[in-house]
Amino acid sequence: MAYKRPDGKRVTRFAPSPTGFMHVGNLRTALYEYLVAKSDDGTFVLRIEDTDQERLVEGAVDVIYQTMKTAGLQHDEGPDLGGEYGPYVQSERLEMYRPYAEQLVREGKAYYCFCSKERLAEVSEQIPGGGYDRHCRDLPQEEIDRLLQEGVPYVIRQKMPIEGSTAFSDLVFGEITVENKELSDQILIKTDGYPTYNFANVIDDHTMGVTHVVRGCEYLSSTPKYNLLYEAFGWEIPQYIHLPLIMGKNEDGSVSKLSKRHGATGFEDLVAAGYLPEAIINYIALLGWAPQDNREIFTLDELSKVFDISGISKSPAVFDYDKLNWFNAEYLRAMTPEQFAQTAAPYFEQAFGKDHGFDLQVLTAMLQQRVTTLNQIPETIGFLAQLPEYDKELFINKKSKTDLTNVPVMLDAVIELVEGMTDWTHDGIHDALIALAQRLEVKNGTIMWPARIAAAGQAVTPGGAVEIFELLGREETLRRLKLGRKKLEEA
Repeated sequence: MAYKRPDGKRVTRFAPSPTGFMHVGNLRTALYEYLVAKSDDGTFVLRIEDTDQERLVEGAVDVIYQTMKTAGLQHDEGPDLGGEYGPYVQSERLEMYRPYAEQLVREGKAYYCFCSKERLAEVSEQIPGGGYDRHCRDLPQEEIDRLLQEGVPYVIRQKMPIEGSTAFSDLVFGEITVENKELSDQILIKTDGYPTYNFANVIDDHTMGVTHVVRGCEYLSSTPKYNLLYEAFGWEIPQYIHLPLIMGKNEDGSVSKLSKRHGATGFEDLVAAGYLPEAIINYIALLGWAPQDNREIFTLDELSKVFDISGISKSPAVFDYDKLNWFNAEYLRAMTPEQFAQTAAPYFEQAFGKDHGFDLQVLTAMLQQRVTTLNQIPETIGFLAQLPEYDKELFINKKSKTDLTNVPVMLDAVIELVEGMTDWTHDGIHDALIALAQRLEVKNGTIMWPARIAAAGQAVTPGGAVEIFELLGREETLRRLKLGRKKLEEA
């Protein structure tokens, strides 16, 4: 039977391999495992599966820790925290696996396979779909003893049933049956003494008391192999929750499995692209799961309270960057101005340098309701640091009733106004420009449009002429207005 936890509550584990960055699919698995546990006030375990030594990437373990921390997925047990069921790194558990495999050999449920790589390759070519011909499955004991004494390299394979079928139940996909003839005698211990992924996974899950195994649906076909191991040991089988695929949109409108060609697919990449961790987590939670109502915005704590396994879908989920943008914008707009200014500070610095001197309150008021991702900020406000080269045709605006005939007159009037102004506040600038439009008997836009173009050098800005003037200050505003007026005189 399984090693039961004293509290009898759910136990899930996130068991990544340190082979690189944290893909969206890995992060969703971690999130769902966290939510499955926390929705029952259970235990969420972090386990590092590093037995595939050839695929290990230096620094990848640190990426896992940092991603989990940034995403807010705090584990209850793990390599850094410890716990009663450790160690929580597979390479530190190596002595545990072989005795279990040897137990199955003694019980006639597994066997030593001495086939060379060359023979296995030759046999695989002869069997439709590849596989192993079970050559060593029934070797005489005398032959086994001789080969072991001679030190011939071997693996330990499980004796899989040859006839019949193996069925299992999944909490998402329901009952699934696989014909046993499709199952090869799986390797448990490799020639280097390391356990295979499947074998170590089962031993670890059992000895850690894992009650719910959450993973991608690509593992559905492997599940009978896991179950046959549980049955061979006489252990209780955990609950399985296989998650639907995450797809990406292609340029032609079709969808395919999410990959880098669809855009940023790693958590770190998305954060670097200006998305808030909270928005990413909120959006990913809805990629394959739906709450009972139509609500979309959830904190992680709120998700922990409302998450229910029955809400997980079988259908593939499509990663939609437009939808992620919407989530991110909602989170940005929900911030207090102080929170936004603090979060956006590195992006302000990227645009202006460290000691820029611009009013953060004004910048926040201009940007918070307009940007959808944080990395839009530098390009959106870059004109404040350096006036871009621009074409005088920008001054023409049909809606504002401006053309190259009346704009010089408007700019001359604004320059004269600014030269005499003493109240350089938002209200002071606003009232003075409105009064000027009234005095000249023109629409407000006929004054504001050319004033903004001259000061910003571009048609699209996060704020109007008043906000731009306020941020630039009187002297810089005046300098830019005169440059704009000069631009109109150029051929």
